[in-house]
Amino acid sequence: MELEIHRPEGVRLQKVLAAAGVGSRRKCEELIGAGRVTVNGEVVDQLGVRVVPDEVVIAVDGERISVDANHVTVVLNKPFGVVSTMSDPQGRPALDTFVKGYEERLFHVGRLDAETTGLLLLTNDGELANRLAHPTHGVTKVYVAKVAGRASRHLCTQLKQGVDLDDGPVRATGCTILDTSGDTSLVQVELHEGRNRIVRRMLDQVGHPVIDLVRTQFGPIRLGTMAPGEVRELSPAEVGRLMEAAGM
Repeated sequence: MELEIHRPEGVRLQKVLAAAGVGSRRKCEELIGAGRVTVNGEVVDQLGVRVVPDEVVIAVDGERISVDANHVTVVLNKPFGVVSTMSDPQGRPALDTFVKGYEERLFHVGRLDAETTGLLLLTNDGELANRLAHPTHGVTKVYVAKVAGRASRHLCTQLKQGVDLDDGPVRATGCTILDTSGDTSLVQVELHEGRNRIVRRMLDQVGHPVIDLVRTQFGPIRLGTMAPGEVRELSPAEVGRLMEAAGM
């Protein structure tokens, strides 16, 4: 019986996987033969199956894989003082400096203000970028802030209950006091929103002005040990996790 997902006019599944960077053609054939590949949730262990990549969801070992070889998504550890634009008419350091090695025209997903460092995604996948940035999808963003004052558990209670700002209330979905030393503290804040300077404004409102701020996570992607200015291209599996987070 022919699989419903099989499309004679499509591309062989192992070729799609190899083009997406999963591995060599031979390696992808081995993955299929071992029953480790699913298409639309259905295990495929036949090498002759053809699919139309844009019309199916492909997973390896249960993890969704981005199979569009024309799309590139990278993560940048944005340094201090760099503005979140691809170029700047005022001559300030901008994002184009860090992605000159890519032929694709990449654009940033959301923004970080010039004084905030850390994880910034850039992609040429417009649909993915729009979904990640849109507040209705509630993609998690995690920040670590060095703030003035000795923070207590009451600070986290305030942030999670909600803070009223000029442009409306905002509520943290997570908060952890990482450290207090002298007259400063380290606070980790988790949000689903991405309004302008939102973390700085929240913490200022509750009496703990931000001294330094870094974004450490966007959805399932973590900054890890990347150095300031370092750029890393996401794997097909990582992009697949982003797509799931964005509801694609």
